[in-house]
Amino acid sequence: MKKPNHTPAGRAMTDLVLELFRASTRMITAGDRLVADIGLTSARWQLLGTIVSADRAQPVSWIARDMGANRQNVQRIVNDLVKDGLLEFQPNPHHRRAQLVVLTDAGKETFDLAMKLQAPWINELSEGLDVDAIQTTHQVLNQLRNKLEEDQKD
Repeated sequence: MKKPNHTPAGRAMTDLVLELFRASTRMITAGDRLVADIGLTSARWQLLGTIVSADRAQPVSWIARDMGANRQNVQRIVNDLVKDGLLEFQPNPHHRRAQLVVLTDAGKETFDLAMKLQAPWINELSEGLDVDAIQTTHQVLNQLRNKLEEDQKD
């Protein structure tokens, strides 16, 4: 079988993407373990974090867009978190059917607890890694995500 003809950048990006897939799987597993005792999963935690970081309450479709996730999957998780009392729906003055998703006090407490667990864990995980390399990796991933988002608009 003939090998694909990658440019040096294409080969490096292929290696990076494969490593991202492996790291992502392990990161999700580690996150699930970290927050399991407080009733969260990585997906639930990520959704709560997206809501916390938004500048205002949003409907599910906007949250999904911000997460880069499928709206139906986000809707399912939101519904579960509403049942658990961590989120609630509020009327949307701009759209009758697309209710706004809002953290409850219990949701805020749970998210804060998750972040208290995260701080020592991430500090230990990053121990011994070069801060400049971490920042460069972040910049490259941000540029990659932006290019992918632009490609998906077409």
